[in-house]
Amino acid sequence: MKQAMNILAIECTHEALSVAVLTAGIVTEAVGVEWKRAAESLVPLVEQVMAENRLSLQKLDCLAVSSGPGSFTALRIGMAVAKGIAYGLGIPLLPVPTMPAMAASLLAGADSMVMAVIPARKGEYYYAVYSSEQLVSGVWHDEIERGSAADVVAAAAVVSRSHETIVVGRKLDELVPLLAGSGVVYREADFFSARSLFHAAERLFVGADAEGLNGVTPNYRQMFSPNAGRG
Repeated sequence: MKQAMNILAIECTHEALSVAVLTAGIVTEAVGVEWKRAAESLVPLVEQVMAENRLSLQKLDCLAVSSGPGSFTALRIGMAVAKGIAYGLGIPLLPVPTMPAMAASLLAGADSMVMAVIPARKGEYYYAVYSSEQLVSGVWHDEIERGSAADVVAAAAVVSRSHETIVVGRKLDELVPLLAGSGVVYREADFFSARSLFHAAERLFVGADAEGLNGVTPNYRQMFSPNAGRG
């Protein structure tokens, strides 16, 4: 019989902030209202979900963190908080790739293709396409493209010729009107949060140990420039 795990998860990569804890199959989650103040908000959210669940940090088996791509600043802060807790407890930290995790959190049809989209620098986006089979299996590829809004729409249109295609993302205001009439469905990714990381974390936990902490880094997917358009 599979033993229930106690997992703390953090997701703050872009446009949203949430922390969740899984214990005995029960999820407790807290959502922050000021994403751009992740540095001040994350630790209180962790304390909140642990208190609501009545679970001490010492009872955690591991931490999961959404590893990017996303906002440089938010990724750095989320990873720093997660690493600090994991180091203090001596437990594994499991980096969960943001794009397939976001796509997998959408309940799509069996023959659907899901394109996850995350803003990069101003006017540019990261995008990747996953089949329902890949998302359900948890065997996720690492093929992420980067391009303009027109590039994203063109790529989605190509996929939609042979499969129902759903684009998921947060506040993609530039893309939504461009997708209209293309046959591609757009879904706002308000269903993606820290709780979406648990399934992957349970799979990644096998063989993980606290000694791997130093090797866990944010997946920025770009060189940081202080003058770039996104934080």
